[in-house]
Amino acid sequence: MVRLVGERDPETARAALDGLAKYARAPRDGKREPKPIAAQVEPAVLRDHGGSGPPVVLVPSLINPPDVLDLDEDVSLASAVAGMGRRSLLLDWGAARDRADLDIGGHVGKLLVPLLTQLDEPPALVGYCLGGTMTIAAANLTPVDRIATIAAPWRFSDYPEDSRQSLLELWRHARQAAASLKALPMEVLQAAFWSLDPARTVSKFASFSRLHEKGAEARRFVVLEDWANEGEALPLPAARELIEDFFGADLPGKGEWRIGERAMTDAIPVPLLNCTASKDRITPAISAPSGRREDIAAGHVGMVVGSARGRLHEALRAFLDPACR
Repeated sequence: MVRLVGERDPETARAALDGLAKYARAPRDGKREPKPIAAQVEPAVLRDHGGSGPPVVLVPSLINPPDVLDLDEDVSLASAVAGMGRRSLLLDWGAARDRADLDIGGHVGKLLVPLLTQLDEPPALVGYCLGGTMTIAAANLTPVDRIATIAAPWRFSDYPEDSRQSLLELWRHARQAAASLKALPMEVLQAAFWSLDPARTVSKFASFSRLHEKGAEARRFVVLEDWANEGEALPLPAARELIEDFFGADLPGKGEWRIGERAMTDAIPVPLLNCTASKDRITPAISAPSGRREDIAAGHVGMVVGSARGRLHEALRAFLDPACR
């Protein structure tokens, strides 16, 4: 990608290479101490991030670690929710090897729903990216109080056709190796994300090269980039369902996604708020589920950890108010 950008913009390409080298040698702080476990079903756990009041379960995507919802002391959606008069519980899906036989629906039916039923009352759910898609499925299977999705897709046919075909082509080349590994490695998924906007991928490292390496912005860049490039592989059944059934056939958007005997629908009988990002290349706003929308001028990750997160917190605070129905 750097080489291609360099053909038309050598200065940015040089800065990006400097940024990549700077990122590689940047010091890393130790991992944050994990929060206490409030509930557990096999490898999946709910971690208690404090707060008091009715429970809110934050559901991350399967594709990256849950850390993006609790990035650091200053940038943490989990901590923000704990300050909204709610008990904040963050889901960690656990090691991929311990859920290797589960597709996306299996993660909902066999992990998420049993975790929710351990709580004293139906919780509110806040789902990020694919986690938002999964929260809506959970609401088809068990009582919940309300749902807020953040940059979550439901109508996959509303993705740009070239993006869908590119992902299907990547899967065609990677499927045999994934079958041998019984998982789709994170590196393959990350390459797919990069391909959605290669110019931005290069420019962000060029911008990083100009930051003071000990400044807060540079430290956060390293933490966020490490998050984006690590994490569990996607279990093979989940990868197949995501790419073939969701991106390929758009089963959720057509009302044909089934978990067991139940057809999943986004027409759920509880309040639903979809927070979409107007600059999102990973989950275009147009692909969001039905229901009320709050559009925020940010990108897919920036809405959660960037300067626009305040607007997201405002929207969630109002929506999680028990008086909001």
